Amino acid sequence: MLKKFFAVAIIFATIFLTTYAGAETPWFWLDSNDKYSKYFNPDSVKITKSSTTADGREIATEIEAWTKTTYTYEGAAETIKGYGISNVLPDPKALRYSLALLRINPQNRMLQYVREDFYNDKDQVIWSDGQRRVNEVNSRSFDEEFYCAIVDEVFQMGERDRKLAPKEERWLELWTYTEADGSTTNLTADTTTMRLKGTNLILWEWQTKKDPQGKTIEIRFMKKSVNLTQGTEAVDNGKIWTPTNSWQDLQDEYDGAYRMIKNDEPDYKGLVRLRAYVKNNSRWVTRYSLD
Repeated sequence: MLKKFFAVAIIFATIFLTTYAGAETPWFWLDSNDKYSKYFNPDSVKITKSSTTADGREIATEIEAWTKTTYTYEGAAETIKGYGISNVLPDPKALRYSLALLRINPQNRMLQYVREDFYNDKDQVIWSDGQRRVNEVNSRSFDEEFYCAIVDEVFQMGERDRKLAPKEERWLELWTYTEADGSTTNLTADTTTMRLKGTNLILWEWQTKKDPQGKTIEIRFMKKSVNLTQGTEAVDNGKIWTPTNSWQDLQDEYDGAYRMIKNDEPDYKGLVRLRAYVKNNSRWVTRYSLD
């Protein structure tokens, strides 16, 4: 009897969740391209965990919300390949949209897929994923629009406006260096990813190197921790692109250890600009801070 009760309870819970996040949900459009359209449900956003700061403020540390993604044929084919489920969904035409329950930790810009359901054009679930994959959100993330919209519902700090801002407003140029042979290297910082933890500024940077003819020969996309007081920095994560190898994991020569930024190298100019940015935008870089 007890087993029967739990079985019925699970069935009703599944029906409730599907109805709650289904076709009747008031979806808010976020973005579209030739593969995907992205939506979220503002009414579903809820704070599931929070922390109290020393001065008595309640800061959200975990947020959940439902999102929806619709697919063109190309988007469905790419998704099926990415998930490795061609044996389950051999025909991309069968995949029309998916619903996902997302869980966000804003302090670390981490986004977790708690549950994903994939539907056909008859609103029937044809595949579900419950592996709870987790990723850090940056400018190369598929789910950046979801993250910004959901976080904005809670903090109302203009996260989405900054993401959609013109390049010169979103990206802070740190330095450009020209070598003797005419090749140039340029480093910019993504202000949307900046957050201050103590004296450490966490951010993602985009470094592009071009040959004397202006052809891109290397790109480095790096997550860094910059200690603004000590004048040191560490590469926490990253990717490197070259014409021959495409994107590969970045192997940091310091193995993630902090290195001193010398005042005779280009990165020192970047350090000065980061210090000035933090001073002039303290409210933005501490928007999620628990300090």
